[in-house]
Amino acid sequence: MWHFVRPVFIRTNCNIFSNGHQLKALDRTFRFRTFKTGTAKPKQGFSKVKIALIAAASGITTGTVYSVYQTNQQRTALLNPVQEKTITILDKSPNVEITKKVRYPTDSSGLKIILFQYTTCPFCCKVRAFLDFYGISYDLVEVDSVFRQQLKWTDYKKVPIVLVKVNDKYIQLNDSSMIISVLTSYLNDKEVSIEEVSNYYPSMSYVDDDGKIKKEILNRYYLMFQRSIASESKNESLTQERKWRQWADEVLVHMLSPNVYRNTEEALQAFKWFSEVGEWEKNFNAVEAQLVVYIGALAMWMIGKRLKKRHHLKDDVRLSLYEETNKWLKEVKKKGNQFHGGKNPDLADLAVFGVLNSIEGCNAFKDLLFNTNLGNWYSAMKEQIGNQAGTPLLVHR
Repeated sequence: MWHFVRPVFIRTNCNIFSNGHQLKALDRTFRFRTFKTGTAKPKQGFSKVKIALIAAASGITTGTVYSVYQTNQQRTALLNPVQEKTITILDKSPNVEITKKVRYPTDSSGLKIILFQYTTCPFCCKVRAFLDFYGISYDLVEVDSVFRQQLKWTDYKKVPIVLVKVNDKYIQLNDSSMIISVLTSYLNDKEVSIEEVSNYYPSMSYVDDDGKIKKEILNRYYLMFQRSIASESKNESLTQERKWRQWADEVLVHMLSPNVYRNTEEALQAFKWFSEVGEWEKNFNAVEAQLVVYIGALAMWMIGKRLKKRHHLKDDVRLSLYEETNKWLKEVKKKGNQFHGGKNPDLADLAVFGVLNSIEGCNAFKDLLFNTNLGNWYSAMKEQIGNQAGTPLLVHR
């Protein structure tokens, strides 16, 4: 019997039962009463103007109700079937060139992983921080962020993507937070297969407030345990871990682009650093590498300006970055230890580190170190990850 620590609530019109096994969309049903019509004359005192007004109002009401009904029928169609499998199973490995092999001699996870990434993508950095901390070996495929030829084999065009080899097949996992939750859950109980664990992270299609179709991966921040959590304090620590993992994805990460691409000079400096650490000239042809640098820098400078407005950053975007970072440092300090997880990093520590690690060579990061007290925590995290301080087994019991 699987147990959630706590039920999940999604911002769409959907409920998830607390046992985690049933998902149900809330359909809106409209019932219409039927009235007999006739040719009886209207009662005395009703003028033609009143009759016309009543008829117009009836028409508007009927039209409005019908429109609402049609809209909800469309939304219901988009919400069903509610459970859509998030994973894809491949019969063979894609025909791509492995950029780098990362091997840890002490790896006892039994996992065979291929990670498709951009080196400096914050979500990819999160996954790498997780794998490196727990000493899990993996193969890397560096994806060209402009042409994305390395993703021709899949309809999913975002990174990170993780392929996990199971017997003779490959299970494709998308979304950094889901990847980390699935692998952590599996490492806590290897008697349950990766595929079975992945089925507890279905996706749901829905229509957002702008009328756009979106997909939400349910439970992406939840770890799946076969037994309930005995300790109340452990339950609370998992709740806080989820909260700050989500904050890293939904708040902190949105501070990056407006700061890293604050102006054209900083955007170009950032992309030259991305090229250096990603070894673009080695992994891609020379023309392709230069196009990624200059086209990417220009595009991201323009996008950064839009993101500043969308996420309501201060006029001086650095101040927003400092403010959010200080929120995290205040939370860590409350724990009374070096990390959010206590004496050892937890998944929230790894998520925040991964996001910030993605901009380590940029001017924005240098300013962040100078204007906040981030340095001590960040250096300690870097040391822990570099030493593979986590154990790939029983990581959350």
